[in-house]
Amino acid sequence: RFLATGDSFKSTAFSYHLGRKTMQNIVVDVCNVIIQQLLELYMPIPTNEKWCRIANAFWNAWNFPNCVGAIAGKHVVITAPANSGCLYFNYKKTFSIMLMALVDANYNSTAVDIGAYGKNSDWGIFANSKFGKYLAQKKLNIPEDKPFPALGIIGDEAFPLKTYLMRPYPASQEADLTKSNFNKRLSRARKVVENAFGILTQKFRLYNRRIQLKPKNAEKVILTTCILHNFIKTGGNVNFHVQDQTSHNSRNNFNTIRRQGGKSQDAAFRIREQFARFLNSPEGRMG
Repeated sequence: RFLATGDSFKSTAFSYHLGRKTMQNIVVDVCNVIIQQLLELYMPIPTNEKWCRIANAFWNAWNFPNCVGAIAGKHVVITAPANSGCLYFNYKKTFSIMLMALVDANYNSTAVDIGAYGKNSDWGIFANSKFGKYLAQKKLNIPEDKPFPALGIIGDEAFPLKTYLMRPYPASQEADLTKSNFNKRLSRARKVVENAFGILTQKFRLYNRRIQLKPKNAEKVILTTCILHNFIKTGGNVNFHVQDQTSHNSRNNFNTIRRQGGKSQDAAFRIREQFARFLNSPEGRMG
């Protein structure tokens, strides 16, 4: 009920004749169990075969080739943490933590990063996330590059152009029909992540209110909604077995790796040009 309605702990506790603190502890404990039991089942690191299925689904459903996910960030409003200064204060003039999600063609979350300060940029959060580092270092089981541009992800203007991350051409270049068409196709495919956030918000109405939890517990609640979102969409079924441990890293299930160095900007520009030419060719045009 708390996840679905976003009601305050005080009103929810009153409905069940429980204390506010007891209700809060129950919510956090249940979220811990859901994370322990369902994270590896409904948000595992994809295999080589699954990445290929995701890419095929993006082409069939959204007419964008060699795409294994759309990336975006969502500000989740929270009560200002004590003594946090402006760390959580974002450009929308609210206090928030970030939900960064990579979404497949069917609106399922493939990977999430939760808990970054609201003041940070989307790219800064992604680049410093364990998923972003794994992607940059080619350690995510994504199939090797093909003759046509490499398999990768897509994002909006908040992200820089990379060999593994396509973003739109600047608006000043859209007079070129080839580039304009590329931007339209990328935008069409990228909307899956925005739509996924919309679905998540409608299912779990707590996103429409300020979450009155400490950031550590708010991260658990947000991760739980992402897991349950995948669980519901796939019609999941699971037998729970409660484990002794009660804590979990709510950011993602990747191990720590070292930061990547170096740049490949010229290669990224060439790859985007290949995409643009293909999308304007007879094979790449929408029917």
